[in-house]
Amino acid sequence: MIKKPISPEIRQQLILAQREEITEYHIYNKLAGQTQNAENAKVLKQIAADEMKHYKLWSAYTNKEVSPSYWEIRKYYWIAKIFGLTFGLKLLEKGEKKAQVNYALIATEVPEALAVAEDENQHEKELLGLIQEEHLKYMGSIVLGLNDALVEILGTLAGLTFALQNTKLVALAGIITGIAGALSMSSSEYLSNKAEGKNDLAVKSAVFTGIAYVIAVVFLVAPYLIFTSPFLALLVALFNSILVVFLFTYYISVANDQPFRKRFTEMVVLSTVVGLISFGLGYLVRIFFGIEV
Repeated sequence: MIKKPISPEIRQQLILAQREEITEYHIYNKLAGQTQNAENAKVLKQIAADEMKHYKLWSAYTNKEVSPSYWEIRKYYWIAKIFGLTFGLKLLEKGEKKAQVNYALIATEVPEALAVAEDENQHEKELLGLIQEEHLKYMGSIVLGLNDALVEILGTLAGLTFALQNTKLVALAGIITGIAGALSMSSSEYLSNKAEGKNDLAVKSAVFTGIAYVIAVVFLVAPYLIFTSPFLALLVALFNSILVVFLFTYYISVANDQPFRKRFTEMVVLSTVVGLISFGLGYLVRIFFGIEV
């Protein structure tokens, strides 16, 4: 059906909207084809159908066919493939909010625009809430493992750096402490879930906690195996801890719709304060015992 003529400015906005809709149609369809979860695939196909419906609505006004952004399709496909479906879709949703399409402006000539905007904001959000991914159930275990490793291992490395001032010895102590800590945290998480009657989650929670702990240990100990200066190694380890916190907090904030800045600040401040306290204790131990390595 051919709609009434529209102004050039509104037409340009509609062409932008068309490109966004057809791009997202292909993204959702592509993700629906690769997911092994039948319910997730059903939800994604439903959203894709809505995107195509909106695309056809706009094309009736512009009388123009628009090609999708193949770069966007590949980008979000691989993001979802590598980092998980939920993260990829939530990142796509955040990108929509920053889009250049001005639905309020379009609505001055195209009355359906506000309904489409509402559909985009509400209906898709409800559908995305139906997406289920197993690893998101264990975010608490991952946070536990990362946070404990960053606080405990960074504190240990900071204290030993001043006490020993030998990168190889500090690295060795960090590795031993890290392995023991990972095993301890995993077993504690397993027993905790067992005690709470969560037998189906116990093993996987323990595994996720241990893996998160080991990843943090690798980032923190690696500088001591690379650099000869213990204090430079400590600075790099501190930077790595902030980097790990930043990446993980960003992932959590996107996947679970949680505030980024507050959580990031809390974890950085906590690990930094513990590191400084341990550094001071290492200095006192070195002076008190007269340790020279």
